[in-house]
Amino acid sequence: MSRAFLIVLDSLGIGGAPDAGEYFNDGRPDTGANTLAHIAAAHPLHLPVLDGLGLGAALRLASGADAPGLGAEPQGLWGAATEVSRGKDTPSGHWEMAGVPVPWDWTYFPDTRPAFPPHVTARICELAGTGGIFGDCHASGTEVIETFGAEHLRTGWPICYTSADSVLQIAAHEDAFGRDRLIALCRDLAPMLHQMRVGRVIARPFTGTPGNFRRTAHRRDFAIAPPGDTILDIAQGAGRVTHGIGKIGDIFSHRGITHLHKGGSDADLADHLIRLGGTAEPGSLTFANFVEFDALYGHRRDIAGYARHLDWFDTVAGRFLATLAPGDLAIFTADHGNDPGWHGTDHTRERVPVLGHGAGCRSIGLVGFSDIGASVLSHLGLPALRHGASFL
Repeated sequence: MSRAFLIVLDSLGIGGAPDAGEYFNDGRPDTGANTLAHIAAAHPLHLPVLDGLGLGAALRLASGADAPGLGAEPQGLWGAATEVSRGKDTPSGHWEMAGVPVPWDWTYFPDTRPAFPPHVTARICELAGTGGIFGDCHASGTEVIETFGAEHLRTGWPICYTSADSVLQIAAHEDAFGRDRLIALCRDLAPMLHQMRVGRVIARPFTGTPGNFRRTAHRRDFAIAPPGDTILDIAQGAGRVTHGIGKIGDIFSHRGITHLHKGGSDADLADHLIRLGGTAEPGSLTFANFVEFDALYGHRRDIAGYARHLDWFDTVAGRFLATLAPGDLAIFTADHGNDPGWHGTDHTRERVPVLGHGAGCRSIGLVGFSDIGASVLSHLGLPALRHGASFL
């Protein structure tokens, strides 16, 4: 039985979203955002594997942009996907590509001080056993720790913040506050936030001392459960083994996943992917997310860092593809954009690439996110989704 691998380069948008003008960064619309094109314009890329599959061609299809170093004649399946869910966040993108477009409007917290309504703040204080919180605003995760970290150590109050995503994040010192205590706080807060249609509550532990704080790899996401069966649920329900790499477990509320493979970095996750390329069971589904494109480079608007990470990942992709057997399918895609050359610090509304290995050499044109999941199930010989149509 052939296998399927769905690999998400978190935030690798390629511009061209037709509704980008309805989404904003720092008060300005996302019209013209293009993660890949703006990186390549500043730092020409060397991506022989991904571009060989059709990355440059997908960029031109999605947005009409040309990128230095991305002009190969495609040797794989290639196209671009457009999202219909009303969000430019991680759950929306992943759920929709897994066959479940988001059927509601997310709740977002306003860019004001305070950002959170009083009953949310009161619940955080009740669960934490503290007299207040720090932050209560839109903020960068690293900046908010530097701003409030010293007072957090003095008082024990958690640092709470949000962004343009439907999310509430809580940062606390692993030693002074306690990592387990922080994770329990977020876990117990999550049901109330999910009822409000807030997508995620995220625990953000950090260590260090004032002026030298550092976020750790022990982040935990408590995401609202998808409102329908995803490709993971369908595959597992049919008796197939499913593997989740990286954030996949958190994104899908740990539903439909037989084995979860975590790590402290994308390099660790790459080791898992390459290993599973050789060892994953016949008929299995492997779903991977590589988050550092987004977390370390997109939000921080680090064009050079993003470019280096793309060059690194291309070598990973080559090593991984060399492990696959005839009949296996690998699809590389993304969940949204996060243009490091754009204003603001939030995700950008963009189309994403769809690059396939093991499905011939051809263009699939413009497709929907749900078509990705439908194609994975078709390849595995599993029942079709309610949303999406296979492009295989």
